[in-house]
Amino acid sequence: MYAPSSVDAPRIHTPDFITESALTIPIYGMLGEDGRPYEGADPSGVAKEIVLAMHDAAVFTRLLDERMVAAQRQGRLSFYLTATGEEAATVGSAAGLEPDDMILPQYREQGALRYRGFTAAQFMDQLFATEDDLGKGRQMPVHYGSRALSYMTVSSPLATQIPQAAGYAYGQKLAGEGRCSICYFGEGAASEGDFHAALNMAAVIRCPVIFFCRNNGYAISTPVSEQYAGDGVAARGVGYGVRSIRVDGNDFLAVYLATQEARRQAVSEGVPVLIEAMTYRLGAHSTSDDPSGYRSRKEEEAWQRFDPIARIRAFMEAQGWWDAERDEALRQGYRDEILAAMKTAEAKPAPSLARLIEDVYAAPPWNLTEQYEALREQVRANPDAYPKTAGRIE
Repeated sequence: MYAPSSVDAPRIHTPDFITESALTIPIYGMLGEDGRPYEGADPSGVAKEIVLAMHDAAVFTRLLDERMVAAQRQGRLSFYLTATGEEAATVGSAAGLEPDDMILPQYREQGALRYRGFTAAQFMDQLFATEDDLGKGRQMPVHYGSRALSYMTVSSPLATQIPQAAGYAYGQKLAGEGRCSICYFGEGAASEGDFHAALNMAAVIRCPVIFFCRNNGYAISTPVSEQYAGDGVAARGVGYGVRSIRVDGNDFLAVYLATQEARRQAVSEGVPVLIEAMTYRLGAHSTSDDPSGYRSRKEEEAWQRFDPIARIRAFMEAQGWWDAERDEALRQGYRDEILAAMKTAEAKPAPSLARLIEDVYAAPPWNLTEQYEALREQVRANPDAYPKTAGRIE
């Protein structure tokens, strides 16, 4: 392993500084914006069934996002975050993993969760905090989690999942079961101290973790030009001794193949890998955001031509894998499924208030039990002050 202070390091005799432009990382891509492979790119390593599965998960995710933004605008949901325009980054990377690899998401990875089999009903149970919510109604909307699908529950504080991923991957290394972790975050989160601590830790103790940065151009309203002066996020990985690659984040095939190779290196060689996926957030940061205040319509329209779903569809057409009737049936089926699941979730009762003090200890201690009893009496004494959706009293 190379150490900068090694006696074998070359010596220079003039003070030549390495400039910020000395390292310019290229972008790995397979498909052009028209969906056709670049000259020299070989897409044969991606099976037809994988392409279809990625496409279908991405279509579901976009339709889910459209329906839930509408629901929030109608007052039926308090909050929502879309992944519109970033589906290739999340779905393509999930496809490049094994089902038992752990996913530590940020908050825009519903496509990865769908690819693993999360149902419309499960999405709705979490979004509307029903009694069937896997998180027991304790989280705000879009904070999904699934033990069965190896998908760590979303945590609201930014970047906390990055050092957690390094630690979890170290545990996987000690277990010796040939698994790895993938951690998603935006380029804004890469400005947090947690990012730097995590990469250094993972590099030094050689954790099998994939750090996956969705560089979508904005940290809410702050453009990348105001976030850093260096060559993006991938260059930072090199500085910490982490193997790094920059990939076209709107190219399903490139993301899939890059993640597949990153997983191979992480597991077989026991090293961390950083993937920086260059993409664009076509929608608002969240339903609480208005992007017209900080970016132009012209800019958004310019990125429309890189729409990942349109590109993978064009590729499928060229391969003879496209069926217009199947596509229309797929979309209509997903619309119906999503709407039906939403209506069902809205009619379900909320979880019992008693779930507030479950799971932290083997048995709730006296102080939590005492607090719960006080809450129960408060709700019973003031029924008109608490909505029926606040939770059942038992």
